[in-house]
Amino acid sequence: MKAAVVAEPGRIEIRDLPMPEPGPDEILVKVRTAGLNRADLLVAMGHFHGARGGPGAVPGIECAGEVVRSGGGSSPFKQGDQVLCSVSGGFCEYVVANVSRSAPVPKNLDWKQAGTLPVALQTMHNAIVTNGQLRRGQSVLIQGASSGVGLMGMQIAKFMGAGFVIGSSTNAERRARLAEFGADLALDTKDPNWPQLVKDATGGKGVDLIIDMVSGGVINGNMQAAALLGRIVNVGRLGGMKGEFDYDLHALKRLTYVGVTFRTRTLEEVAEIIRAMRADLWPAVESGQLRLPISRVYPLAEAGAALDHMKANQHFGKIVLEM
Repeated sequence: MKAAVVAEPGRIEIRDLPMPEPGPDEILVKVRTAGLNRADLLVAMGHFHGARGGPGAVPGIECAGEVVRSGGGSSPFKQGDQVLCSVSGGFCEYVVANVSRSAPVPKNLDWKQAGTLPVALQTMHNAIVTNGQLRRGQSVLIQGASSGVGLMGMQIAKFMGAGFVIGSSTNAERRARLAEFGADLALDTKDPNWPQLVKDATGGKGVDLIIDMVSGGVINGNMQAAALLGRIVNVGRLGGMKGEFDYDLHALKRLTYVGVTFRTRTLEEVAEIIRAMRADLWPAVESGQLRLPISRVYPLAEAGAALDHMKANQHFGKIVLEM
């Protein structure tokens, strides 16, 4: 089978690899589409993301395709079923997926849309609902809202009853489109006054829940913008892995600061995340209420160019590989 392989840090090659074999409670999937994520950039640069990385690694953590066969054990899927999955090494023609990390493709979705959904749905439901403890009527700020995950986060927040949703983007063109995906207010965090704008928009209270995919230099601004007893969930670190932290402000506001990642979660934990997400969101996925815009579609042979497009950070929504 053909696969996009890290030949050396920063260089992707298309190679022939052996067909993977599904184990117990796994399915072999013929991949139709795969969504790109920031984790794939790390792998492409030679870094590890969880257990996968280094020369010879295949990027890709989400895909959609058709079930070829089961590896045994209990499986709700049969040959020919259409599934969307979170996986390891999805930039290839065939991949193995655990049945607990797979779901049927809703009938209203085409392959391109299906390949964009697993990571965004799982990540943001877990961040907003499970760890963020969003309650109906509360306010939410999504830092880094123009990414696929961020756009899904605003939609999920609205669907789950948020009273006021704020999204941030430092790009004016992308910021202007955030309202299409649920933002009542769009912010530029390059404006040093942005924490005060959040307070003004929330009647001086501050925002109840912040989902932070930027980190780095915005953490103290987040705490300034947060309400008393607010919650901050650290999902991503696009703005840097480190930054100054105002411990006194954190204590003064009695904030809850939670870090999340899938890299250290067990298969059982991920299965529970998917179960909870589907219980809350699946009707909205099936109806088409929760959707992501597709910035660009590349063939597998141009996986390197697709990753370069993501690295340039000029896209809005998702970049997709088509097999």
